Amino acid sequence: MQTAETLNRLCYDLGITLYFKSSFDKANRTSASARGVGMEEGLRILQEVKTQFGLPIVTDVHESHQCAPVAEVADVLQIPAFLSRQTDLLQAAAQTGRIVNVKKGQFMAPWDMGGAISKIEQVSTGAAADGRIWLTERGSSFGYGRLVVDMTSLVEMRRFGCPVVFDATHSVQQPSSQAGITGGNREMVPYLMRAALAVGVDGLFIETHPEPEKAISDAANQVRLSDMKKLLQQALEINSLIKNC
Repeated sequence: MQTAETLNRLCYDLGITLYFKSSFDKANRTSASARGVGMEEGLRILQEVKTQFGLPIVTDVHESHQCAPVAEVADVLQIPAFLSRQTDLLQAAAQTGRIVNVKKGQFMAPWDMGGAISKIEQVSTGAAADGRIWLTERGSSFGYGRLVVDMTSLVEMRRFGCPVVFDATHSVQQPSSQAGITGGNREMVPYLMRAALAVGVDGLFIETHPEPEKAISDAANQVRLSDMKKLLQQALEINSLIKNC
C-alpha cells in the first residue's frame, strides 16, 4: 500500500499512466524459498489497492485455472517469461477478455513472439489490433548467470503491431548467481531504460521497493522507491525527445 500510494502520487504529478503490478505467487523462483501470500489473500490486497487508489492492476498467472478468478481483479494478466510458450495458459488468459502481457522468454528470439500472438488470437480474434496483447522485453540468456538486451528486439516486436514494454529491472538480473538466488545490478537500470526509450517503447516495467535489500524477491535489481522520481523524470525527457523526432 505504501508503494502504491507513493507511485500513484508521483505518476499523477508527472502525467504518467500507472499500472500497479505485484505478485501473489512467485512460482518461478530458483530455489524453494518464500513465494508469496497465495492467490486468495493476494487478490484481496490487490483489490484494496485498486479500490483505494483507482489504479489498474497487473499480476502474474502461472496456471490456466488461475486466469478467471484473477481477471475479476486484475486488468492485465501477465504471462511470466518462462511460460511464454504455454498454449493453454496463453489461451485461458485471453478468454477472460483482459489485456494479456506476454514477457518474452529469455530463450526466445523476438520474432518467436508471433507464435504467442497467434495462440491468443485463436480464442480472442483481433486482440493484437485492439491493443489487448502487450509484449515485454526482459533480456536474453547469455551463458550462465547473465542476461543481455538486444535493443533491436524492441524494433522486431513492434512489427507485430502490439504495444511493446521494456522491463528495465528484470533485464539486469543475474539468474542463479548467488548460490541459488538470483542476483542483479540495479545500477545498470537507468542506462538500459534510456537505451530502450531511445529505440522507442510504449511502456516501462520497473520493480521498486522502499528498502530493496529487504525485498523477498529480486532484491538486487529493484530500484529504491525514493529514486523513482528522478528515474521517471529522465524517462519522460527521453521519451518526449524521441516522440518528437
